[in-house]
Amino acid sequence: MIRTASRLAATSVALFMLASPAFAQAQPSASHMALAREVAISSGMTRSFDAMVEPFLEQLQQMNVTRPEIKQDLDQVVAQIRPELDKEKLKMVDNAARAFASRMTEAELKTISDFYKSPAGKKYVETQPGILDDVVRDLATWTQQTAQFVMSRAREEMGKRGHQLQ
Repeated sequence: MIRTASRLAATSVALFMLASPAFAQAQPSASHMALAREVAISSGMTRSFDAMVEPFLEQLQQMNVTRPEIKQDLDQVVAQIRPELDKEKLKMVDNAARAFASRMTEAELKTISDFYKSPAGKKYVETQPGILDDVVRDLATWTQQTAQFVMSRAREEMGKRGHQLQ
């Protein structure tokens, strides 16, 4: 559940970035786009695309539970659709690359790419899903505690002013 929430949070952030209006600038060069694509992939951002697509295929394959007679045909259809979905994911990788290229210079992307190739960068990408799980879990607890704190303090301060809050 937490892993799904963190994936959805990461995907939401990625989609927000991709939907934001790009800064006005000339079309990025091929090398600029290649670096941007490399950063999108090496950063782990594109894992979100897999996280979105695989449940669709899994849901489709669950149909064979209620209709076992279609299992073989359904498995063939899923195998046939998978390469088409891979092409669709590549479109999103290109969209992510365009978003990076429109907001960052080629030199900045090179620096980031070098980081993701480093041992620390690889470790960052490897541990990021677990870290996001922890943050999402902690955020839920923190949100509840903060809401209680705000209401408690507001009641206290309003009480000093002669008002009672429910």
